[in-house]
Amino acid sequence: MAHPTCDEATFIELIQTLGADETARKLGIATRTIHQRRARIEKQRGIVIVSPHARSTLRAEAVSEHPHRLKAMVHTGVVLIGSDSHYWPGVVTTAHRAFVKFAKILKPQIIIKNGDELDFPSISRFQPIGWETRPKVSDEIDATKDRLHEITMACPKARRIWPLGNHDARFETRLATQAEEYANVHGVHLKDHFPAWEPCWGVWINDDVVVKHRFKGGIYSVRNNALLAGRTLITGHLHSLKVWPHSDYNGTRFGVDTGSLAEPYGPQFVDYTEDNPKDWRSGFVVLYFDKGRLLWPQIAHVIGDGLIDFRGEIIEV
Repeated sequence: MAHPTCDEATFIELIQTLGADETARKLGIATRTIHQRRARIEKQRGIVIVSPHARSTLRAEAVSEHPHRLKAMVHTGVVLIGSDSHYWPGVVTTAHRAFVKFAKILKPQIIIKNGDELDFPSISRFQPIGWETRPKVSDEIDATKDRLHEITMACPKARRIWPLGNHDARFETRLATQAEEYANVHGVHLKDHFPAWEPCWGVWINDDVVVKHRFKGGIYSVRNNALLAGRTLITGHLHSLKVWPHSDYNGTRFGVDTGSLAEPYGPQFVDYTEDNPKDWRSGFVVLYFDKGRLLWPQIAHVIGDGLIDFRGEIIEV
């Protein structure tokens, strides 16, 4: 353990300022002990303590791989948005099949997968519950490649964008914190495995519609997103699938939750939610633009196995 006069806050500051090796020399202890204590603190507090070297290389590289913001212009056309697929090996949901069908029929100008396309339970910071089976990282990546390829083939001319989700981020976070020496090696970035999709933190469409994985939390997050962002804000993360309009002197803007392409009671969720009832809905969102103006966002909602409700019509998939 580090020197007893070095409290936790000071220890974190030393790592962030000096790095592990210099902190070890300053405190007169082994570098291995520094890494052990850092790992212990990260696990207890749910944080990542980044050294200067990692910040200047791995973190800088991560930002370049996931640009801060992408811009898109849609004059008249369709944007198809699905999120929180948590793709699981061997599972193809009704919502995913419908998403592929809509991509083929509507021929959207842009397709956005709004984060958490993978689940990555095996590299979660949360401890496993009992001895449940978790898929291998490689199997999750392969399954996600298959599902995204289906979407690409359905509408190959669409621009394909993927705002990073918190589950997606587990892939690079694990490598950045546990294997710093692999920086810049091909394959350590999630983007390396999905080159057909543009990674980012958020997409700005026509400067007044923002699509990103998450912003505010809680049951009123969709309303608060539109209220506090000052823009129509379209998010995933909460799996709630809803539209909340907000009007003021500036006009009407929308808070939209894109729901989940996974099933609410799928194998990804049954253990860590303890099989509790969930206020989640499976489906996705379709945006129609007319002369650059966003029309009322439309929801495609799974109402049964192989059945989608879209604008009052039951569609079989």
